[in-house]
Amino acid sequence: MTMKLEGPLLLVGCGKMGGALLSGWLSSGIAVGGVVVVEPGPGADRFAAEAGVQVVRSAADLAPDLAPEVVVFAIKPQQMDAVVPGFRRFARPGCMFLSIAAGTTIGFFAEAVGAENAIVRAMPNTPAAIGQGITVVCPNRHTSDDQKALALALLEAVGEAHLVDDEALIDPVTALSGGGPAYVFLLIECLAKAGAAAGLPADLAARLALVTVAGAGQLALHGDAQPAELRRNVTSPGGTTQEALSILMDERDGLQPLMTRAIAAATARGRELAG
Repeated sequence: MTMKLEGPLLLVGCGKMGGALLSGWLSSGIAVGGVVVVEPGPGADRFAAEAGVQVVRSAADLAPDLAPEVVVFAIKPQQMDAVVPGFRRFARPGCMFLSIAAGTTIGFFAEAVGAENAIVRAMPNTPAAIGQGITVVCPNRHTSDDQKALALALLEAVGEAHLVDDEALIDPVTALSGGGPAYVFLLIECLAKAGAAAGLPADLAARLALVTVAGAGQLALHGDAQPAELRRNVTSPGGTTQEALSILMDERDGLQPLMTRAIAAATARGRELAG
């Protein structure tokens, strides 16, 4: 999506995800109006010399006349209560508040910065660090179409972004794509251990697992076939892959029922955390 943010963008927090977003914005040129970063730690230091980037340590250090078009909160959920109210002064028509914190609801921000403001809740995932993330975005009813488009554009700087209108969907999104990288990393670990148990040298098994998962993901992403067809293409009737799949695809304790339970548990936990 081609879009330019003419006014300043205020980024609160520049850890791994905030830094990934800032890198994407600088690479894409979307934030032509400049970025002001509030980060008390060293996370933003590597950006301090970038043209158009200003780094301060606290909200108190921000210029009194700063009027950002977007305020992005990229801080941990447990920091929200203490940090967000300090940015209420930026609430005005035309300013959008965008949060990427898991478990922090639109209702929380409505109370913290004012219910009449444009508020967007987003759930990215860690592959955003290499521009391969995917984010789901949910706006409140005060978010204009232009602001929705802007939110998508900001997050497309680090991968794909998709819009939903129902905030309840953010919990299963968090369970699936937010936590999904951890499940894939676990799959790599399990494949490597299984290979070593079958007699392979541990370092070779680890490399085989890593490159196989990465390559299969790229094939699924960039190929024309659906995952089920790709799976069938690898599976010869009566062959070795079929033998393994007979275990992994067991209807009672195979991978699908296990994954369904895992996503359901993560979704339920997300709803508990959101209160």
